[in-house]
Amino acid sequence: MTQTMTETRPRSRAAGWALAALGVVTLAVVAFTTPWRALPASAPSVVPDPARDFTPGQIARAGAFDAAVSAPAYLSLGLTLVAAGVLVGTPLGARLAGRLRGPWWLRVLLGVLVLSVAVAVLRWPLGMWSETQLRAYGLSTQDWLSWSTDRIKNLGIGTALTAIMVLALVALARRYRRWWIPAAVGAFTLTVVASFAYPVLIEPVFNDFTPMAAGQLRDDLLTMAARDGVPVEDVLVADASRRTTALNAYVSGFGATRRIVVYDTLLRAPADEVELVVAHELGHAKAGDVLYGTLVGGLGAACGACLLYLLTSWEPLRRRTGVASVADPKAVGLLVGLLSLATFLSGPAQNVVSRQIEARADAHALDLTRDPAVFVSMQRRLSVTNISDLTPDVFEYVLYGSHPTAPERIAMARSWALLNGMREP
Repeated sequence: MTQTMTETRPRSRAAGWALAALGVVTLAVVAFTTPWRALPASAPSVVPDPARDFTPGQIARAGAFDAAVSAPAYLSLGLTLVAAGVLVGTPLGARLAGRLRGPWWLRVLLGVLVLSVAVAVLRWPLGMWSETQLRAYGLSTQDWLSWSTDRIKNLGIGTALTAIMVLALVALARRYRRWWIPAAVGAFTLTVVASFAYPVLIEPVFNDFTPMAAGQLRDDLLTMAARDGVPVEDVLVADASRRTTALNAYVSGFGATRRIVVYDTLLRAPADEVELVVAHELGHAKAGDVLYGTLVGGLGAACGACLLYLLTSWEPLRRRTGVASVADPKAVGLLVGLLSLATFLSGPAQNVVSRQIEARADAHALDLTRDPAVFVSMQRRLSVTNISDLTPDVFEYVLYGSHPTAPERIAMARSWALLNGMREP
């Protein structure tokens, strides 16, 4: 025992130094690539005010909808965290994995599958509760069959990715003492590959895409992209209406595969508002937000591999969970629990960066279209149609706020207008 602990300490120190170095690099990349100010410091300050742009009825409806969907969402999150806590803080995961039979790799895959399905089954009624609320407020157009199909697809993709990560960790731990080194490299590589593969492999699983019909709108969108210096291969329409009434658009792919994707529901909005939504998405493409996000995500994943090594080398945690080594298939529960907790804990930091990036894309859309009045009307339409929360509480904003609120985005548009000598819309 003493000899093993003596051998482990130098490896842990090396992993700790690597974690510190990767952490510094990650923070530096985030600090220098995140647009902490979307508008110049000289831009006039405009205070966000929901009452200025939305009626009392619209504000009340947004609050009621948020309350209706928050209950199942928070319960689902709580259940996920409890399950992760049990796997990380008790030997239950090791005991369940110990009952599985077969080669080590099969036991790992079965362990991930069993745990993922078990949590999904527990969360299923909460998902049905949330879906019922979406239907009550007119946001969902799905029947229970299509809803269940989408949920099973999500479960399948999520379970497959988790299985790949856990299987790789156990395999590396069985082969290398300093398995955190190839694990960090592999985590970075997997993040990059997944980012590039997502538009080609994952998006078509949930939506069908058809080229936008030839016409003025398509021509205007392609012309705007060319004027913005963003090469675009095509403009596609996603059949989102079979799932939702929400409005959205995005730019997908890289280089020669980049395309503008517009929800078919958005085509019901005025053309100038559609152009503004697309101008925002072009801002992401022009700034290389996906590439920078992939880089940060890859560095974060590499940090996670080092941290995972340090945590699983911590003797009190191994005693508490009954896991002697990550090389043991019984470590599946511990690894799944730690990955789940890491996803939750990293969320607020990701949201802070995301809100700044979204604000820069808004500023880009204003610079490109130079029409703050349409920007404001577009934000109103998106908020009312999507029933966006106009006044989120601090906890919800930190936990889920990946975008600025609609009042914040409208206030920025007014600040932009004043900065550029235009009348405040």
